[in-house]
Amino acid sequence: MSVPLVDESHRASPAQHGMWVTERAGAGGAVYRMPLAIRFDGPLDADTMLDACAAVVRRHPVLASVLAERDGQVWAAPGEAPPPILFEDLSGEAPGPAAAPAASAGAGNAAEPAGAPGSPEWLAARVAATPLDLGAGPVSRFTLFRLGPLRHLLLVVAHHAVFDGMSKDVLLRDLAAAYNGEAPPPLPISYGEAARAEQERVDAGLDAAAEFWRSRWHDDREVALPGATGSSLRAAPGEAVELALGEEAAEAAGPLGVTRFELLLAAFHVLLHAYGNERVTVAVDLSTRTEQTRDHLGPFVNELPVASVPEGTFAEFARSLREELRAVYRHRAVPPARVLGGIGPRSALTPVSVSYRARPGADPVFTGLDVSTDWVMFNGAVRNTLHLQIVDAPSGLSGVLLFNPAVLGRAGCEAVAEDLRALLRGVAARPEAPIAELPLPARAVPPLAAPAPAEEPEEPEENGAGGAPDALVEEVAAIWREALGVDEIRPDDDLFDLGGHSLTITRIISLVHDRMGVELSFEVFIDDPTVNGVAAEIAGSR
Repeated sequence: MSVPLVDESHRASPAQHGMWVTERAGAGGAVYRMPLAIRFDGPLDADTMLDACAAVVRRHPVLASVLAERDGQVWAAPGEAPPPILFEDLSGEAPGPAAAPAASAGAGNAAEPAGAPGSPEWLAARVAATPLDLGAGPVSRFTLFRLGPLRHLLLVVAHHAVFDGMSKDVLLRDLAAAYNGEAPPPLPISYGEAARAEQERVDAGLDAAAEFWRSRWHDDREVALPGATGSSLRAAPGEAVELALGEEAAEAAGPLGVTRFELLLAAFHVLLHAYGNERVTVAVDLSTRTEQTRDHLGPFVNELPVASVPEGTFAEFARSLREELRAVYRHRAVPPARVLGGIGPRSALTPVSVSYRARPGADPVFTGLDVSTDWVMFNGAVRNTLHLQIVDAPSGLSGVLLFNPAVLGRAGCEAVAEDLRALLRGVAARPEAPIAELPLPARAVPPLAAPAPAEEPEEPEENGAGGAPDALVEEVAAIWREALGVDEIRPDDDLFDLGGHSLTITRIISLVHDRMGVELSFEVFIDDPTVNGVAAEIAGSR
């Protein structure tokens, strides 16, 4: 018998805390919805499949959890209701299972998706567009569609705070076991224990991570890309370009002494450098799973920056990037925002990012059914300017480039895709060639114009900003000094420049509530993250 995975006594994991803060700051939304589409051909038993979905939720109650702030911390707790497990019959055949109301599958305030109504793509977009509520639930939903007598589509969408890329494999495996009437082995620890262990690893690694990132981190917020008119670090409606990757470059990884991921990342760095980015920084999603959490659902992932200045031969650069990655891996548990100043709540660490997931082994078998899964299903949103998503499966490499059309046009993203393919073909043919001799884009991509210098801040008013009395400003400053552990804070100092992060914000909110009886919102720390700004908000609420 497995132990409960979510209870009222454990803190949220570091990844959950970060996403909760980002949601509160209005920078999350659709970008955190992770959809998974599973197509079944054959005589599927709908009742058994719906029961199997319920069995997955029982095994992984994190899918039914919510997050809430209490005493300056974010806590995980059971939701008031289980996630919806729905059925919708679009076949025109016999009615479906009575336990699953069809009409509610598309409930919510989502806009009607584009595409042919009733098509798998249209259904997937509709379900993925339906909001998930991290504070009230649900944080996941299952919808089974009958498309014909022998054709079904199961759409699962879960909030990233309870799900990650590897969770897709775990869910599919446990779903197959439940459908086949098999019992998977008990999980070794609860999700609450896993979250506590992650927090302990973060706490133990803070000092070493701070020392490591101090000389490496440069908060470069601009990136040069073909046709780009700007750069973005916030979630926005996005578009996608499929990326067909040949096997030639992947096969070159072994002789070079690097992994397939390391080779692809090195090529991406070289391409970005060719576009005019003198120092290339790409945020990489790294797994934080351990032997005890490999079979859990949850956000066991951390985003870390990997920087380089490509030079020499491609082989030399790929090996040097491998060494840098190995150094970064030693600090994979610690979110950079916990140890660096200036990183406020945002959906991406850098304008360009990469996620890579290896899927060893065959897909699980559902008895009597042919199954196909969309592992890189797009949710309609992008977290920054450009995101490269790759799945490395036994069947081959598949990828997609997600981009923000407000700052990067489709033609520009398609150019990136073609340039990357050409570069990988060149690397496969001549991996030891100097980088300058590889097939790099001929066009020059000038760096984005530097932003205009910020105006000098005005001297704070004698009686505090916005009319806040000096005594209130000092009282708020004292709370900040306590929360940040520093001796001196000026009224116009930026919280994030002082090293503040999501935990600091919740701590300040709790202290202000306890000592002043005022409930601050996260938005005030986004609009004006200074002592003056917070004092003005408190003064205005009294």
